[in-house]
Amino acid sequence: MTRPQAIATLLLEDDAVRVTRFDFASGAETGWHRHGMDYVICAVTDCAMLLEEPGGTAREATVRAGEAYKRPCGVEHNVINRGAAPMSFVEVELK
Repeated sequence: MTRPQAIATLLLEDDAVRVTRFDFASGAETGWHRHGMDYVICAVTDCAMLLEEPGGTAREATVRAGEAYKRPCGVEHNVINRGAAPMSFVEVELK
C-alpha cells in the first residue's frame, strides 16, 4: 500500500538540538526510520498514531495536543496518522 508522505519542516538546528515539525494528512506516514538521537515529541494537534515496529508488529498511540513524550536513540518505526483529521507534532532531537 502506498501512503502519502508526512511533510517534515526543519525549524532549528544547532550544536545541541534539531527541531522538526511533522505534518500528516489523514493516512500519511513518515516512512521507516531509525532515530539516531534521543528525542522528544510535542503534539501540536491531537495525534492518533499507528506505529509500525520491527518484526511486523504495530500498536496504536494517542498523544493529545500539548502533551509530550521522550524516546531513546535507536527507536525504529514507521509513524502513520490513523485518524481522519490532519495531525502535527514537533520533534526535538537531542544531540
